[in-house]
Amino acid sequence: MVEATIGVAVVGTGFGQKVHIPGLQAHHRTEVVAVYHRDGEKGRAIAQAHDIPHACTTLEDLLALPEVQAVSIATPPFLHFDQARDVLTAGKHLLLEKPTALTLDEARALADLAERNRVAVTMDFEFRFVPAWQRLADLLQEGYVGQPRLVKVDWLVPGRADASRPWNWYARKDQGGGALGAFASHTFDYIAWLFGSVRRLSAQLYTAIPQRPDPATGELKPVDADDTCSLQLELTNGTPCQITISSVAYAGRGHWLEVYGDRGTLVLGSDNLSDYVHGFKLYGSQNGAPLAELPIPERLAFPKTYPDGRIAPFVRVVDHWVEGIARGRSTAPSIVEGVHSQLMMDLAYQSNTLSRWVDVPQEM
Repeated sequence: MVEATIGVAVVGTGFGQKVHIPGLQAHHRTEVVAVYHRDGEKGRAIAQAHDIPHACTTLEDLLALPEVQAVSIATPPFLHFDQARDVLTAGKHLLLEKPTALTLDEARALADLAERNRVAVTMDFEFRFVPAWQRLADLLQEGYVGQPRLVKVDWLVPGRADASRPWNWYARKDQGGGALGAFASHTFDYIAWLFGSVRRLSAQLYTAIPQRPDPATGELKPVDADDTCSLQLELTNGTPCQITISSVAYAGRGHWLEVYGDRGTLVLGSDNLSDYVHGFKLYGSQNGAPLAELPIPERLAFPKTYPDGRIAPFVRVVDHWVEGIARGRSTAPSIVEGVHSQLMMDLAYQSNTLSRWVDVPQEM
């Protein structure tokens, strides 16, 4: 039996062109049939370069194409709500980049629309689909560390460490810029996936580089988005979780997750500072033995890898999305997980403003 191909439109041509388009074109069930760019000439050039039939300068025109059954959004956060709302209102399935939106209210509104219109929504929380992370999840489920005593996350990279890097939307809190949205949105999701719900949190957000040059004039413009985050979470089972994130750390150690329990320890990490998916290795120790690298079972391996490490897990995200479309039901990471991540982000901003711990509602 030949499975039907799903026609997908891509909105967002930065990360979208680097990862979404090649990932969707690599999947056997999806065909990229249209791309959106407000500049018609640029849109047509991108469509031609990737052999995409249609280039649209308005979302309305794109959604009107009969070939478009689903849409992948990879635009900056401040555009997510309006674009995703239009996609869902049109009854199209949605693959959405993180962070979900700018506020919890916006994220909840999108979840309501998705449920009302019975469309499948998948969030691009790609760490759930990386083999070493999946093995970590298996070992935690099997009780490798026993009862967790401490969870620790360090995500320290130099991507914005150069103060001469130009000012843009990423420098603006009101447009969803900052390390909390770029990195902690992932962390909040994988903490929930791996360890369960959070009882309360405390957040301190910092802006180490308060000004950046305007790309047009060279004039220094103010930065109010965070580039460094210090977070403390208390899980509902009482386990403390410490999270340090920075996008301005020259020679940072990369992305590491450490789990210490009463039976053992698991350490997952990558020091690859140029590709945030490539390079993860998993180490384990039980009963005080030295840490040793643990093998990743072949059953979890990517069937194909790419020079850009982000594409292989994205193809798995697409596969998950396609399965949800076929079943008529979204499963994690869906818009539900997107709402949860947005809730945690909103609470982190609140905690930072109030300079105190805040409770996490257990009912959303």
